[in-house]
Parts: sequence; C-alpha cells; structure tokens
Amino acid sequence: MIAEVRTLNVLVLHPRDSDCDDLMQQVVRIGCKVETLWPVPESLPTNVDVVFIEIREAISPALARLFLQRLERRPTVIGIIGYENPSVMQCMLNLDVHAVISKPLRAFGVLSCILLARRVWQTQIDSFKTEEKLKLKLENIQKITEAKFILMRLHTINDQDAYKIIRSHAMSRRTSTIEIANAIINADGLLSNLNVKK
Repeated sequence: MIAEVRTLNVLVLHPRDSDCDDLMQQVVRIGCKVETLWPVPESLPTNVDVVFIEIREAISPALARLFLQRLERRPTVIGIIGYENPSVMQCMLNLDVHAVISKPLRAFGVLSCILLARRVWQTQIDSFKTEEKLKLKLENIQKITEAKFILMRLHTINDQDAYKIIRSHAMSRRTSTIEIANAIINADGLLSNLNVKK
C-alpha cells in the first residue's frame, strides 16, 4: 500500500483557490500525479485512483451522478470539509467517503489520509467481491436444487441419484453442473408450456 502511493492518479474536484493549490502541491510532493477539475465533470477520467471532493451541506446532482453508484466502479474518495454540522456530516456519510480532511488544509496528514482511505477502499472492494461470489454460489445451489427436484419428480428418484445424473451429464459433455441444471430447468419449462397449450 505504501509502495504504490507514488503510482496513484489523483483528481481534485474543488474550486481553484488557495486550498486547492495547497492540496495539489502536497500531493505532488508525495509523488502522485494530480490534476484538478472544476466544475464537477460529467464523468471521471478512466485512470483516476483517488478523488478529493469538497463536501458541503447538500450533495449536488453532479456529485451524486459520479459517486452514488455501484461500489466496484468508484475510486477512493476523500472528502474535504470546511466545517462540521449535521448536514455536512450526513452528506459525507451518504457519499460514503473513505476518509476526510478539513480546511484549512495543512501539509501534515495528507499522506496518512490517502493511505488510510486506500486501505478502507481496498477492504470495501474485497468485501464486495466476496459478497458477489457468495451470491453467485447461492444462485447456483438454487438452480441445481431446482434441477434435482425436476429429475426426482420425473424419474421417481432420490436427491443423491438426481445429483449423480446431473454430475454425470456434466462430465460426459465436459461442461459444468450449472449448465446441465439450466438445461434441465429450461427443458422442463418448455415441456410445461407445451402441455398447457395442448
């Protein structure tokens, strides 16, 4: 994590003022590539790793469009706040920033903030990937279970024998048990529709 800091592409979404200039100078000192954009663009550059955004009392439609989206598409987001009040804190939570720095900006703390934000971001990405894998695994289990029930109903066999049939067909066709299960489910649905029409 520390070694990769100098390879990060940083974007600062903040009006071009002394705070913005101070932040950009510090990011350059750290060794990151940095650019600033204002007003908030329609979309983020594709190679951005870390984004500093100014957070006020309301989330603008432009910020909502960029950052209220699926987790895996978001870069690391660091909020910049000028003061603390309930509205600003709520916006910060709604935007799900990974870290926050306050104005007036100081040189001390920017590197720590980037490192901690990247750590939180990586943890979120890892959790998201694990969750997606678990969802897919559950969906596959449900499909195989449905296919087994179809075979049990059609052939008056038990659960284990139904799974053996699915696995045997998968091996003989050099495909996955999920594909065989899907084929069984689709065929059963087709036959059911034909019977209804008949």
